[in-house]
Amino acid sequence: MSAIKILTETELRQCVALNADAVACVEHGFRALATEAVVMPPILRLDMQDRNGEVDVKTAYVPGVESFAIKISPGFFDNPKLGLPSLNGLMVLFSAKTGVVEAVLLDNGYLTDVRTAAAGAVAAKWLARPDARKAGIVGAGGQARLQLEALKLVRDIDEAFIWARNGEKARLYADEVGRALGIAVTPCGSVQEVVERSDIVVTTTPSTEPLIRAEWLRPGQHVTAMGSDAEHKNEIAPEAIARADLYVCDRQSQCAVLGELHHALAAGLVSAETAWPELGQIIASRHPGRTSADQITICDLTGTGVQDTAIASFARQRADAHGAGVAFDA
Repeated sequence: MSAIKILTETELRQCVALNADAVACVEHGFRALATEAVVMPPILRLDMQDRNGEVDVKTAYVPGVESFAIKISPGFFDNPKLGLPSLNGLMVLFSAKTGVVEAVLLDNGYLTDVRTAAAGAVAAKWLARPDARKAGIVGAGGQARLQLEALKLVRDIDEAFIWARNGEKARLYADEVGRALGIAVTPCGSVQEVVERSDIVVTTTPSTEPLIRAEWLRPGQHVTAMGSDAEHKNEIAPEAIARADLYVCDRQSQCAVLGELHHALAAGLVSAETAWPELGQIIASRHPGRTSADQITICDLTGTGVQDTAIASFARQRADAHGAGVAFDA
């Protein structure tokens, strides 16, 4: 058997950054989901409600890609009280030809963070108005920081607004992220204020109750919801899904079970018979995206296994090019 490469988070951070290459990698994954015979099973999730924790397992096989990844992603949302990050995990890369393990990526959730932020950039690239300049971020965790950084890769963001349940975290975010990105970031007293002042809004929380109301949305806005990846999570009011001129999902079958679409279906506000456009279909020109500056667009990102295979394969290629990692014979 060939050697297995072990890559640590430190090594992966040196090889993979949130940049245009990472966005292109994830964009290609979305396109493949719409154009290739991708095999992507439903997410396996383990809930530990008494620990405020969950574990997701995602995977996908993409024809033409030499490897496939299986990702194990725990999320324990009380960890910040212990001085620990909420998310961690690892990815294992296998040969798509033989099934042999090729690499173990001990990224502690870093690659998931990158691909999730890159997915937000892809959504804004294809759905937000080209002249969008004002960004609103709901939440102040790690992904909230990365989402704003990712938006700047695809739009000329010159000002941002932030709301978080913890006002002090919002103020720290505004100061630190504003200085790092060189833009004005203003903490807001309410989600409504964030929405009213922004062209693009990104929600990044594990909220179980809607944070954005339909009546707050205005013509020309784009919203990316990326926090709802379980049946009980809900950041966008179901009425907002029904009000949107264009609702786009990453995978309809998945969003109907786990995403914001799930709640709109449960409320009877949209029909289960509707074939909603998927982001990959828009990228592949199989469905029109935004067709006017006045449209309200919403993108429902639950996170797909194809993104994990894409970013893991990309990371291994970058690591090989840098000579990173330790190889050993199994």
